[in-house]
Amino acid sequence: MIKTLQRKFVVTAMIAITVLLLFLIGVINVLNYMQVHEQSSHTLSLLTSNDGMFPKPNSDRPMEPPKSFLTPPFDEDTALSTRYFIVRTDPQNQIRFVDVEHIASVTEDDAAEYASTALSAGQEEGKVDHFQYRIISSQAGPGKTLVFLDCSDQFYSIFRVLTISALAALLCWALMLLLVLLLSKKAIRPVAVSLEKQKQFVTNAGHEIKTPLAIIMSNTDAMELHQGPTKWSHNIRTQTARLNGLMQNLLLLAKMDEASVKLTFADFNLSLLVQETISPYMEPAAMRSITLESIVSPDICIHSNRDHMAQLISILMDNAVKYTDAGGHIVVFLKNADKRVTLRIKNTCDHLPDISPDRLFDRFYRGDAARTQKNGGYGIGLSMAKAIVEALGGSISAKYEEDNIIAFTVKLGG
Repeated sequence: MIKTLQRKFVVTAMIAITVLLLFLIGVINVLNYMQVHEQSSHTLSLLTSNDGMFPKPNSDRPMEPPKSFLTPPFDEDTALSTRYFIVRTDPQNQIRFVDVEHIASVTEDDAAEYASTALSAGQEEGKVDHFQYRIISSQAGPGKTLVFLDCSDQFYSIFRVLTISALAALLCWALMLLLVLLLSKKAIRPVAVSLEKQKQFVTNAGHEIKTPLAIIMSNTDAMELHQGPTKWSHNIRTQTARLNGLMQNLLLLAKMDEASVKLTFADFNLSLLVQETISPYMEPAAMRSITLESIVSPDICIHSNRDHMAQLISILMDNAVKYTDAGGHIVVFLKNADKRVTLRIKNTCDHLPDISPDRLFDRFYRGDAARTQKNGGYGIGLSMAKAIVEALGGSISAKYEEDNIIAFTVKLGG
């Protein structure tokens, strides 16, 4: 149980850390993309406002200030390092002027081809390859001016920030995993100590109660020997046996929690075991007009502990027979699919519990306390079933079906 608690702590902590790192990466890269996009748009606005040229600081059209803090200041040095070209057309969209002076990687023919692609798209602005363009009415005469801005550096910047932030996040995640693993034992130590004391108390109390129970039983035998059996001696004997059974079950649960029970695994025919185990429950079910149906696939063999599997089936069958309404129905399924063995026992009942199905595995939970006492239950049967399944390396779940059916499913292997 301590290892399970530690594993859950590590998983929960790492999920929180992962979500936080993904959020930070997302925020950083979204802000970086917005900054790059806004810078490109601002540069294009400066070029298009002056018909394809950057305005001079002392001219009638000074450079516009940045629109937000995301856009860095734009000065003459930045203008000289900006790569762009312009294309002008006549009213019939025929190219009449090309200027590639501010970019070395594009020829006039390339510029004309980019312009034709942009004009055919029918949009005032967009992207062609790694160029962002904008189309305006030419200020130098009739026709249009197309301004193409080289955004390759911006694309590299986005990719570079994404790569660096992802690698940094991955490194931080690995370091945090190591730190969480180192601190997990210390973090759960108070809970582990509390659980250990609880289990030790159950173990010690169980051993201490054995002696008075034995004395009570022997005194009851002596009293019946001298005075004969009475209803009082019968009640004493019944409740003493019940208390003794409860302590035995609690001790078994404590041993399983401490992982001190060493199970021996072997191959056996589970189909035959299921049939053998449910057979004794047919008569008690028939006495209450309960239909017991078994749908068991033949010759299903597993590698597990036979005694604990028999005890698990008995617990689930005992629970089903106790809580099935008179004239109800119990169905036992056993099948092997996808390398997993599935045992499923479902039964009808008068009414379903008002709690989540997972709560049924809580110790000492009783859906009907009076009925459980009447049938001799302890309220820990399903807790024992869960402990046995976990010891066998499987899983167990409960589910409410329709209005009055409850099903328990055990999965082993896979």
